[in-house]
Amino acid sequence: MNRNTRTILVLILAVAVAGVASYGVYLAVRAMPHGPAVPQAQAVVAARALPVGTLVGAEDVKLVPWPAANMIPGALTRIEQAVNRGLVASVSLNEPLTDAKLAKVGAGAGLPPTIPPGMRAISIKVNEVIGVAGFVVPGTHVDVLVAINQGDSRDAVARVVVSNVQVLTAGTRYDQESARKDAKPIPTSVVTLLVSPENAERLTLAADEGKIMLTLRNPGDDEMTQTAGVHRGSLFGGSPPAEKPAGPVVPVARRAPKRAPQAEAQPAYRPYTVETIRAAKRAEEPVR
Repeated sequence: MNRNTRTILVLILAVAVAGVASYGVYLAVRAMPHGPAVPQAQAVVAARALPVGTLVGAEDVKLVPWPAANMIPGALTRIEQAVNRGLVASVSLNEPLTDAKLAKVGAGAGLPPTIPPGMRAISIKVNEVIGVAGFVVPGTHVDVLVAINQGDSRDAVARVVVSNVQVLTAGTRYDQESARKDAKPIPTSVVTLLVSPENAERLTLAADEGKIMLTLRNPGDDEMTQTAGVHRGSLFGGSPPAEKPAGPVVPVARRAPKRAPQAEAQPAYRPYTVETIRAAKRAEEPVR
């Protein structure tokens, strides 16, 4: 037996021993006792990424096994529970759907289901300057300022009328997640804000009485803006015009007109005189 033949036989023997050993390990692992079975449940998850406002269809969701102990509160367990309901929050691929992320049955899709109860959506006309160069996109928060000139140049004032309001749409776009991912300005002429009914009234009056502006806020800044406003005179270090207190009108009793005091009678003016004697003649002459 030559050297090559011995080498081949050794390799064949090594492969056979390795195969027998692997099979033995497999049988040993298979015979080991298994732990208790984990209870499984069914959860409805998104079959694809769905933006806010989407009307969910049967092809947009699917059922997957989910550990019952880790079931998300409010998660849907049947596809029928999600179909024909609008999304009020965007969901990612394989993200479980809950009642909180879906509008009520029959509420439809689009913007209206995303408005929380007690709030209102109001649209204002903007341009590139008012819209902060297009960076006012869905999901951002802004302050609304108004500049009013009441006719008298000294009474011109600018002040924040609504603070920390959320932008729902920029033009016809209301996909907040996509706007944040793009991080690009959106040129638009109309911006829709989420405000309370009282603030909707303030915005309507502000847009009618003066010129409105938007200021962009930091996403982590939740403090309300409280300012006293700026008057035209205070721009150059002056003081704002004093406001007259609006008090009740008090009737004033009429009085008789006062008579001018009469001047006291002054004694008649008497000029100084000098007595002169000329020969046998005496006379008085006034001093000039």
